[in-house]
Amino acid sequence: MRRVTFDLDVLRSFVTGMELGSFAKAADRLGRSTSAVSAQLKKLEEQAATPIFRKLGRGLALTEAGETMLGYARRLIELNDDAASAIHDVELEGWVRLGLQEDFGEAVLPDVLGRFARAHPKVKIEARIARNYELAERIMSGNLDIALAWHSGETLPYSEHVADVQMRWIGPAKRIETSLRHSEPLPLVALEAPCLLRTVATETLDRAGLSWRMAFSSPSLGGIWAAVAAGLGLTIRTDIGLPASVSAMTPEIAGLPALPKMALFLHRKDAEPEPVVARLAEILLQAARQALPENTRANDHGLRDVA
Repeated sequence: MRRVTFDLDVLRSFVTGMELGSFAKAADRLGRSTSAVSAQLKKLEEQAATPIFRKLGRGLALTEAGETMLGYARRLIELNDDAASAIHDVELEGWVRLGLQEDFGEAVLPDVLGRFARAHPKVKIEARIARNYELAERIMSGNLDIALAWHSGETLPYSEHVADVQMRWIGPAKRIETSLRHSEPLPLVALEAPCLLRTVATETLDRAGLSWRMAFSSPSLGGIWAAVAAGLGLTIRTDIGLPASVSAMTPEIAGLPALPKMALFLHRKDAEPEPVVARLAEILLQAARQALPENTRANDHGLRDVA
């Protein structure tokens, strides 16, 4: 078998395009022309000696080999970036205050902390798991340096849009596709108000003309998962961080109304953060994008610009 040495610049364009859902956007972010990125993708398929993309409708999707390549490409880029950061920023010191929603606590935080600590052992990280409104308040008051949070309508000055993630109806894992009894109010499980997803759930049901009742309310996401798993009612979240005891439902089968998407943002305290904060933000963005559902990171529409 011939030895192949993949070009990291090519892999970076590939991964960036898949994460942004558009190789035109990737070209813009990486400071390249669209034609240059297209040429890189052709080079990647030549190096791999197998198709990376396949036709899907009017666009493109990854082949099985492409999906495998994407996973390895992410790991190679992360290792490269961590090595470069560890060498060039070996004396990086300081203190970073990071905020996250509960959804990302298990899905993102361990990877972020592990990667950053290995490269920058002298930096102290203070992580806070909180809800949208508290994270926004702490960014505005200067008590957090960066925060990954769902967009609740409030505009913060130094924010970066990460993705639009589909909201899902969530029920117990063992009884996902059972039809709802429309003669009875739908039992809801939600975080205590104020809560963005609680409001979306009730307003969506009201617009659909479906009656509902608040069956269970909790200040923590752990309480929500326990109540849903026990069959007390349904809740809405995204596919991110779902425990095995619950599962997303198919609205059409369950007789539920469709839900909108929810915007995910990375908020920064400062327009030009210090190097230690900027590096953690970079790692956080990479980990967050990897935690997103595959159809959020790269959909058919987003891949039409490399056809």
